[in-house]
Amino acid sequence: MRILIVDDATFMRNFLFDNMQKLGFEVIGEACDGKEAIQKYIKLKPDIVTMDITMPKMNGIEALKEIKKIDEDAKVVMISDIGQHEKIIEAIKSGATDFIIKPVHPDRLKESLEKVFV
Repeated sequence: MRILIVDDATFMRNFLFDNMQKLGFEVIGEACDGKEAIQKYIKLKPDIVTMDITMPKMNGIEALKEIKKIDEDAKVVMISDIGQHEKIIEAIKSGATDFIIKPVHPDRLKESLEKVFV
């Protein structure tokens, strides 16, 4: 599975990248905001996108909606801080495939990514 990681925090992108590699997933790109995520989605055509909700320029929910307009079959796993229940519900209603609450545990990451293709 080819994955695009979207998060404005470098440490989080690095954490996700390292853990995805250990789990055997191929990370094909990274983006630090929603606008860049859309551009990279079009260019790279990943199988899965992991998307932070809170980011500058364009948040993850807005980016999710734009990606779904481009590709209604896009698989997007949202990642959010605890306490963002309304945003998680909005993300699911907007077409998110799954969501993970921070702090991200490697086992939960694996479960979520594998669930996308069941």
